[in-house]
Amino acid sequence: VQLVESGGGLVQPGGSLRLSCAASGFTFSTYAMSWYRQVPGKERELVCYITSGGGSTTNYADSVKGRFTITRDNAKNTVYLQMNSLKPEDTAVYYCKGTSSQIRSRQYWGQGTQVTVSS
Repeated sequence: VQLVESGGGLVQPGGSLRLSCAASGFTFSTYAMSWYRQVPGKERELVCYITSGGGSTTNYADSVKGRFTITRDNAKNTVYLQMNSLKPEDTAVYYCKGTSSQIRSRQYWGQGTQVTVSS
């Protein structure tokens, strides 16, 4: 089982980035997918999630609502996070997580990708 994030980097305030999380080793379409972020000294926080299957339901933290969009492509076993209007406070390591829709305790994490928003 593997989740591999990519797309992080350094961006100026107001800029955009798209993160990707490629999954392998499990039935991706049956897993809800989430993005979390963490800064040093703070707890990991939920940014957004998308339900399994067609991803008909999404939800966002208030801090990113209207700026971030989560989508999934089950044919490519990949979940995306489009981040627009980035702010310095969005700086963090971003992680993706998969949660089985059938066995909630079955969860997988990626290794994280650094996003830095700075001028």
